[in-house]
Amino acid sequence: MKSRDFSSWIWGDALALLHHAERLQRQVLQSAQAAAHAWEPPVDIIESEAAVLVIVALPGVGPEDVVVRFDPEGITVSGLRPIPAAYDTRIHQLEIPYGQFQRRIRLPLHALEPTTPRLADGCLFLTLNKLREIP
Repeated sequence: MKSRDFSSWIWGDALALLHHAERLQRQVLQSAQAAAHAWEPPVDIIESEAAVLVIVALPGVGPEDVVVRFDPEGITVSGLRPIPAAYDTRIHQLEIPYGQFQRRIRLPLHALEPTTPRLADGCLFLTLNKLREIP
């Protein structure tokens, strides 16, 4: 004879609905973030005694397609990486990110002085010299 205890059945359905709602919320939030910017390039930050070097991997991006903004809270690197496709071609696989990109790098720029950004070998190099305090 089967048990008439419906509590486990009700809890199972309730948990399934909660998981479904969470999944939908994640999809909506990811879609909103994707609309803001499609991808974030990887970044290395290396510190020496005299400076901080920020390296942003941007292979295939030309200098005219990159915008670097400095503000008191950090650096924003944004731009466009176009799909390298000519007319009358078919794309079989895309694993490398293309389209709009943006990366926010939080650094204490009140203590750093940026030099001119340099794009070489598929990377953006940002050197930030440390400011010396006057005794």
